[in-house]
Amino acid sequence: MSEVILSVKDLQVRFPLTRSMFTKRKYLYAVDGVSFELNRGETLAIVGESGSGKTTTALAIARLIKAYAGQVQLGDIDLLSLHGSELRDVRNRMQFIFQDPYSSLNPRLRAEHIVREPLDSQGRLSAQDKEQRVDELFKAVGLRPEQKRLFPHQFSGGQRQRIGIARALATQPDLIICDEPVSALDVAVQAQILNLLRKLQSEFSLTYLFISHDLGVVQHMCDYVAVMYKGKIVEYADRLSLFNNPQHSYTKELLAAVPTITL
Repeated sequence: MSEVILSVKDLQVRFPLTRSMFTKRKYLYAVDGVSFELNRGETLAIVGESGSGKTTTALAIARLIKAYAGQVQLGDIDLLSLHGSELRDVRNRMQFIFQDPYSSLNPRLRAEHIVREPLDSQGRLSAQDKEQRVDELFKAVGLRPEQKRLFPHQFSGGQRQRIGIARALATQPDLIICDEPVSALDVAVQAQILNLLRKLQSEFSLTYLFISHDLGVVQHMCDYVAVMYKGKIVEYADRLSLFNNPQHSYTKELLAAVPTITL
């Protein structure tokens, strides 16, 4: 029986709109009643155009922005009820791979320090164990040992994203949220990073929540797909069903926009 690692029920995120002195406060519902489940070892993609609410959903799950209502369970933990040290402790079980590898790494830290940061926050491992873990992570993501001493500006975009992936893996999290992890990279490099993510998932039984606007990318990465439109999930299906027999008109439009090669 599959183990549910992430359960989201009726998640809502709203932002206040500007108002005049004589009007009632109005809100923009960026996420409006989103619900889904994600099993351990699987990948769920949330797809949609810019402004659909997909990244806002991910940020609310990770407690990087405030949810207005709903429930988010990571295993048996109610994430939305946590505060202070309890929230800091549980963050090690949930890590982010960010969209832009050029701005998501601290330019003043060497690569080995960036990957080690999550381990330092735990405070459970000896210095020797941390060094060994960093070495293992560099090897796992395809970076050479001598590159540990380099700074971010000395790496290519794809290599920087490999550092970001290694950092996300450091604490052996239950969930990794991939927020458009290849959209800032060249097409050839995108394929390398996607193949790496799939390889790591197979080796370490990783669970991904994969945020993307690109159904072409999603088709090769995910087990299930949730299509978002105006803050709501308008279609949810396994990958083959969604691509072979889409039900919602918005999903059909997204699929029609995927580039194809004709000979």
